[in-house]
Amino acid sequence: MLTFGTDGVRGEFGKELTENYAANLAEVAMQVLRCKVVVIGRDTRESGLLLETAITKALVTMGVEVQLMGVAPTPAIAFAARKHGVVAIAITASHNLYQDNGIKIFGSGGRKLSDAEQASIEREMIARDAAVSDWVTTNSQAADDMASSGAKSGVARPELLQEYCDWLVGLVPPDALKNLHVALDCANGAFSHVAPEVFSKLGATVRTINATPDGRNINLQCGATHPEPLSEVVKSAGADFGIAFDGDGDRLIAVDGDAQIVDGDHLLAISALDMKHRGTLRNNKVVVTVMTNIGFHQAMKNAGIEVVTTPVGDRSVLLALDDESLSLGGEQSGHIIYRDLATTGDGLLAAVTLAVLFADSNKPLSEIASRAMTSFPQVLINLRVGKRVDDVDQLFESEIATAEKTLGGSGRVLVRASGTEPMVRVMVEAPQQDIAEKVAATLAEAITARLS
Repeated sequence: MLTFGTDGVRGEFGKELTENYAANLAEVAMQVLRCKVVVIGRDTRESGLLLETAITKALVTMGVEVQLMGVAPTPAIAFAARKHGVVAIAITASHNLYQDNGIKIFGSGGRKLSDAEQASIEREMIARDAAVSDWVTTNSQAADDMASSGAKSGVARPELLQEYCDWLVGLVPPDALKNLHVALDCANGAFSHVAPEVFSKLGATVRTINATPDGRNINLQCGATHPEPLSEVVKSAGADFGIAFDGDGDRLIAVDGDAQIVDGDHLLAISALDMKHRGTLRNNKVVVTVMTNIGFHQAMKNAGIEVVTTPVGDRSVLLALDDESLSLGGEQSGHIIYRDLATTGDGLLAAVTLAVLFADSNKPLSEIASRAMTSFPQVLINLRVGKRVDDVDQLFESEIATAEKTLGGSGRVLVRASGTEPMVRVMVEAPQQDIAEKVAATLAEAITARLS
């Protein structure tokens, strides 16, 4: 049975994540959350409509009012939940390829589920697991019977997506970006039409790539996980900078005018320094994860900003933001959370915020980013494993200790299990690139030998 990872439930469609499982999970979640109205949106995967239909049937059967946004970015779905005070479901596997899909659940008001809520849902799912086939058969038939007798199905609410677009446009003065030329890589995902519309309404000249989703090309050699095509477009088009989103739009990676990557650490550092200057960095703190580069920590220390570090995942960042009443947090992967404005990572909100800051600065993004922080060389190796590995710190304690001894206190080693895929991630930071590469390769080889 699938369990909650760092960001919802995710797996290969038709194998790990089936329509029956999705329907069952949705019903259990709505019972735990005592939900009467739910908003549902999905990204552009071909399996999204099948999962949406299965979930809608199950929830309508149990008397929940289902409002359908259709294809919509995850932050827009969370925004609808926040604006209208309802529960929401995003059907997405984020940055994964089309073969996978997933379910993210937002509690009433667009908030991430608490640990206790997730645990309650998982316990109920385990309790039902043995009878899941009988449950689905019975309830699917009930849904079919209700449909044939004129019962309500999901209600189409496309205006909810427009509300999100209008909100973003209304955050900044009209034509605030009128002198900006930006390139957007929409990852053939949920921002394919939304992001160009928002930037155009703000007056920017927009060059868009990878905005023709066909159900199978989401994240395929494009978007935030593959920003190289965007770099080429920024260079050839002479754009001021570029933004690459992931498939569901909750994160971004930037490319400066010199076609160099500006990752989430730099984007977060830029915002932290700007917000401190404007007096909006609440309690003078910023939240990051264990993957954040050492260079970020040094830059924040030099600026007099305290850094709060959490496990990987924007959900962990959000919990820390709420626990300490903070206003800014994020991840190196590009999740940027402006907590006063949103309840989850929002790639387009972060992109608009960066664009306004750029327009006001009269400086190239390369200069803004380099002034914000200097990264230590960082090497990340993903080791695919047969099944999820837990307690990696203890399991590979001796291998990690050997790597740390090699660095001699001048760098950092992190080994962790992926929260969304069957992978062990090995990360090494060092003052020089060749040292980081050598230590990471040696460590990865030792871990692979243990796992084989």
